[in-house]
Amino acid sequence: MKLFINGHSISIETEEPTLLVALQCYLTFEQQQQSFAVALNGDFVGKANYPQSSVNQGDSIDVLFPIQGG
Repeated sequence: MKLFINGHSISIETEEPTLLVALQCYLTFEQQQQSFAVALNGDFVGKANYPQSSVNQGDSIDVLFPIQGG
């Protein structure tokens, strides 16, 4: 199955394609430990819902990390 995360095309092969699986395939372990926000096809998804949120062929996922600055 092909998905887009932050505009990059990725493929995942799993029987139960979920947002959690897609993020684990895309993000490094260090990135997974950081705080970030996720939108699936433009809709915010809370961290508690990643395991239950199904993804489909061609879905778009945006992962946003906070930026420090001043």
